[in-house]
Amino acid sequence: MVKSFQHFSRATVDWCHFDDLCPYESTLSEMEKQVAQIHARKAAEQVWLLQHPALYTAGTSARPGDLLDAGRFPVFETGRGGQYTYHGPGQRICYTMLDLTRRGRDVRKLVEMLEKWVIETLAHFEVKGEIREGRVGVWVARPDKPPVNGEMCEDKIAAIGIRLRRWVSYHGMALNVCPDLEHYAGIVPCGISGHGVTSLHDLGVKVSMREVDEALRASFVKIFETPVKETCRSIQA
Repeated sequence: MVKSFQHFSRATVDWCHFDDLCPYESTLSEMEKQVAQIHARKAAEQVWLLQHPALYTAGTSARPGDLLDAGRFPVFETGRGGQYTYHGPGQRICYTMLDLTRRGRDVRKLVEMLEKWVIETLAHFEVKGEIREGRVGVWVARPDKPPVNGEMCEDKIAAIGIRLRRWVSYHGMALNVCPDLEHYAGIVPCGISGHGVTSLHDLGVKVSMREVDEALRASFVKIFETPVKETCRSIQA
């Protein structure tokens, strides 16, 4: 069972949706500014829900050989942990900026909480998400597919990668709702071969992004034991 964070206050987390596709570089720049504000206690903690145009990102452990088609989409180097991953329309990205000085300086626990958040969200749609030792992210068993090395096939449905600056987290997780899964063919996702990727729509769960967002919000409040407040922001290209 995942333990909750320590709480020095019950302040709300600002919960912000971005309707348009958000350019990656300017979004990262704005996120870094927000992290500095949170560290200085000049802004509330934040969760941003958005989508990016189709692109690949390289984490701090990315291996050059895992970029199979460098000319397919723009590639951005990023300071988050992990390897190559894909972002694009139909994927709900949740950038999660939390002050771990106030919540307990435990990075492993933060990752566990993000995993639990995804699993709780999937449960709203009767999808069983699971974690696997040595494989980052959240996985779904696929008994409808051929076995892999004699074991049941498992596909990845959510990626997790975070970075800390002065004990404030940023980046976060990405949940596949209805992206074009063929776009993953240009990379070895998160450096893991022999397994595929999936989405809610691929699993036959034809929910809207709005429905997913509602489940994400309810699950966040439950798992992180923190109320949220709807706010509005904009990101300029």
